[in-house]
Amino acid sequence: MIKHPIRLLVIVALLSSAITFMALQWDLIPGYNRKEAPEPAFASGPEVQPPLTGDEEINVRVYKKVSPGVVNITATVVEYDWFLSPYETPAGTGSGCVLDMDGNILTNHHVVESADSLEVTFPDQTKYHAKMVGFDVQNDLAVIRVEGAPKDRLHPIGLGDSGALNVGQKVLAIGNPLGLQNTLTVGIISSLGRRIQTGNGNLVDNVIQTDAAINPGNSGGPLLNTAGEMVGINTLIFSIRGGGNIGIGFAIPVNTIRRVATQLIQHGQVLRPWFGVESYSINEGLASALDLPVKNGIMIYRVYRGSSAEGAGIRGYDRIVILYNRRFPIGGDILTEVDGKAVNTPEELILALESKRAGDVVNVTLYRGKSKIQKSVTLVESPRRRALSF
Repeated sequence: MIKHPIRLLVIVALLSSAITFMALQWDLIPGYNRKEAPEPAFASGPEVQPPLTGDEEINVRVYKKVSPGVVNITATVVEYDWFLSPYETPAGTGSGCVLDMDGNILTNHHVVESADSLEVTFPDQTKYHAKMVGFDVQNDLAVIRVEGAPKDRLHPIGLGDSGALNVGQKVLAIGNPLGLQNTLTVGIISSLGRRIQTGNGNLVDNVIQTDAAINPGNSGGPLLNTAGEMVGINTLIFSIRGGGNIGIGFAIPVNTIRRVATQLIQHGQVLRPWFGVESYSINEGLASALDLPVKNGIMIYRVYRGSSAEGAGIRGYDRIVILYNRRFPIGGDILTEVDGKAVNTPEELILALESKRAGDVVNVTLYRGKSKIQKSVTLVESPRRRALSF
């Protein structure tokens, strides 16, 4: 028989309590003292959106004003399978600018040049077929017209004055790079008066250079000033391998656009004067080998009947020599200047006459034999069938 059971229970309880206390004190029970990690205290943002800076306000205002007038253009071509059944395949996409309430849309010629059919997608994703109104290969411009678009879809973009631009001036570009519709990029005018060569080899003068990001798909989209006026149409970029933007983009100036687009809408083509010659470039080596009086210029070897050149008495070749295993027609007049501007290639002759009209008079500098001659040439209208011949 156990004596004093109550005393024993008390002693056991005291010992148990002491052991438990020491275990807790020395952290002998795993996980007992684990504390909940406090939640990180993130800084709270302002209760309202902070006000826009002045520069941000300009960006937002221009985008809201102009983006409804920027469209996506999809060109498709018709091909045939082995059973001669036609089917359409995409030929490319680009951007376009609504010009007026008649549905005329400006874009680049290279966006639409290979198309058998055209589809225009507006910012609200409505789609309409379009037809070609006219194109100008020289300046890489084209006008198409949407069919059946209601007036409330048409938001014409106002035209500014590219002659009033300054290097360093802020510009904005809106377009559809890589199919991402109505994308805004911002930059400055990096340079003015650039001369570029388009993909088809034509020269374009007075081009705007910008560092606003332009990528494939931006072609045909507007370059804008801070008033939301179009000052150019984005056309070309210089890029490294892969075709990405490196901050060197070019836009056809709006003063060229205004002149060209007006004629395309009215006549379906640009009515240029017709100089009417065929020629080739002269360089220093060729000039030395042929004993020519100048080292640069163009040798005229054919003059077309009824042309501006024939009316001024300009002469073509009178004999052919063989040099470097090539036939060179020589003896014709060598043209070196038009209105005081040097002409060293046939493309530069075209460029020198770009802003001229039938009835205008240009002064040309020629060499006939060893003699230097000045002539006044009255420009005549180009025959329709030779609208692109010079």
